[in-house]
Amino acid sequence: MTVTMDTPVRNLPQVGEVRAGKLAKLGIATAADLLSYYPRNYEDRTRFSTIADAPMDRRVCITATPTEYPHYAYLRKGLEMVSLIAMDDSGTIRLVFFNQVYVKNVLVPGREYVFYGMVEEQSGKRSMTNPVFEAAGKSVVTGRIMPIYPLTAGITNVLMSGWTRQVLEAGLRPPETLPESVRRAHALVSVEQAVQDIHFPSDDQALARARRRLTFEELFYLSAGLRLLKDRRNRVGKGREIPETPWEQFRALLPFEPTGAQRRVMGEVAADLSSGRLMNRLVQGDVGSGKTLVAAYAAWLAIRAGHQAAIMAPTEILAEQHARLLRELLEPAGIRVELLTGALTAAEKRRRRKALEEGETDLAVGTHALISESVRFRDLALIVADEQHRFGVAQRSALAAKGGEQTPPHALVMSATPIPRTLALIVYGDLDVSVVDEMPPGRTPVDTFVIRDDKRERMYGFVRKQTQEGHQVYIVCPAVEENPEEEGGMDLKAVKAYAEKLRTEVFPDLAVGLVHGKMRPKEKDAAMAAFVSGETQVLVSTTVVEVGVDVPNATLMIIEDADRFGLSQLHQLRGRVGRGKFPSFCVLMTATQSRNAMVRLRTLADTNDGFRISEEDLKVRGPGEFFGSRQHGMPEMKLADLTGDMRVLQEAQMAAGELLDGDPDLVRPENRPVLERVRQLFADSPDIFS
Repeated sequence: MTVTMDTPVRNLPQVGEVRAGKLAKLGIATAADLLSYYPRNYEDRTRFSTIADAPMDRRVCITATPTEYPHYAYLRKGLEMVSLIAMDDSGTIRLVFFNQVYVKNVLVPGREYVFYGMVEEQSGKRSMTNPVFEAAGKSVVTGRIMPIYPLTAGITNVLMSGWTRQVLEAGLRPPETLPESVRRAHALVSVEQAVQDIHFPSDDQALARARRRLTFEELFYLSAGLRLLKDRRNRVGKGREIPETPWEQFRALLPFEPTGAQRRVMGEVAADLSSGRLMNRLVQGDVGSGKTLVAAYAAWLAIRAGHQAAIMAPTEILAEQHARLLRELLEPAGIRVELLTGALTAAEKRRRRKALEEGETDLAVGTHALISESVRFRDLALIVADEQHRFGVAQRSALAAKGGEQTPPHALVMSATPIPRTLALIVYGDLDVSVVDEMPPGRTPVDTFVIRDDKRERMYGFVRKQTQEGHQVYIVCPAVEENPEEEGGMDLKAVKAYAEKLRTEVFPDLAVGLVHGKMRPKEKDAAMAAFVSGETQVLVSTTVVEVGVDVPNATLMIIEDADRFGLSQLHQLRGRVGRGKFPSFCVLMTATQSRNAMVRLRTLADTNDGFRISEEDLKVRGPGEFFGSRQHGMPEMKLADLTGDMRVLQEAQMAAGELLDGDPDLVRPENRPVLERVRQLFADSPDIFS
């Protein structure tokens, strides 16, 4: 059979329809997909030893000959054993295979095999359990550096490496797309060599060269794509020139003194708006750092210049909170603020849409309802997207389109997911980045504790103490319904069942509320409103409260099965408390036996610094899961580690910048492959590079 890059994997030997379905779960459909499915680790099987000299602390290869036919034993249901004795010139070893019955028909006395595994010794006798083996001289799975792939049930590493080897032996390689000038300048091996060596390296040096080439390539195309996106946005229509208004006029509206960080970022925003170019700025800062004030200032500048502004929040209750705060702040200055959400009556929606279209409303605050076709603005000059990671590129683009093609609005996006600044410059490479890195005075530090499940009764006592003092409590769970089929049957706290238990058994005298993402929006908003008003004392919820409203009276956040959450998400949840003048606490409940999980949780307990926490989270989870690539519009990296490959990242950025300086639209024939790769990489982001 002739194999091409487009050959479906089901046509490869030993695949078939069932295994093809399992490979599809891994994103592998064609021969080309196999080549770009990189190993997650490697096992060095090049170390050989005699039976007598084999070390006890590491895996080695032993060349030995069976002295007998294998013995089969049925031990109990689900457990079968095959064993035999093998020897070399230095001694003998017992080989034991559990649930690998086929071995008894494969290993033949008198023939030489290579066995790879860990040697153990008991009472002077040596043994090896479930070794990998093959006939001596084959060197397919022994005597070499073996790739270890991320797998799914029914797909073994031997199968995966075998299929990849078949494709490589058919002479297939991805086409070379990096310009020769870039490869030469940065001493990169060819893509043919890199793909061969990333799967089957001859030694550590070959693997290092392959990994550097492929990592550079990913980061080069990411950098080029973000630079193209930024350049195109800067060329799409000139931004309205919004003059700076004397700072003292805005300061007079405030009941408090802004922090130095807020003043600095507001200055950067004002400079953008008055520059005549289109603003595309990200404002990132920790939970409670005061980003909303920056948005209010930007809106005030745009409206003072005679234009309109819009602020989009991810939930109705958060939109309502923004609208309330902005009214208090800006209406004394004559600015008309209107809330637009799906919960309004049809008549009220019509009235507010008409006011927007006719220019009677200056500032619209709402949810995704703002981007519906029926919403029109008279002169939209600024859009603000709060909690940026909750909105996809398409939603931001839809709101921006409300300003018209000739005069697109300035864009300010805000995120409470702090990430290291160098990384932010890549991840948000199409945006200018500002950081609010100072907390306003009066924010109460949150004391955080990691508590084992056996201290649950003590934790319940602490809940009761907080409510007796007149405060409120969040209890966050990782699952909505009990489902033993999920998470390997782990006893994750299911929010509905747990809320019922708390109501009836633990706190029958307290008002226990419930909110989760599967509730209808009106039910969810009603449950949150009851907590905001103080009617509910204990709110049991899923992570829907991660991006929530200010409840200054809430002083305790309890997170069940905390080891199941990412650190940044735990930090966001913790930020729901400590918003008032009362001492506040976060309790991380866990039953985990994992040492690594406990180290991660204690990292959170030791610091309130969101930037340090996010660095730890990125190391553990990687950028794709951390940012939510689908929502964010950021391409998934297969090999590059955005936290560990900073030197290569800087090289790739520089190389992409130099290429685009000389060919801004990548129209030269030698650069067309680069443009095609960028289009493929950003395929999930609509209206980009079309």
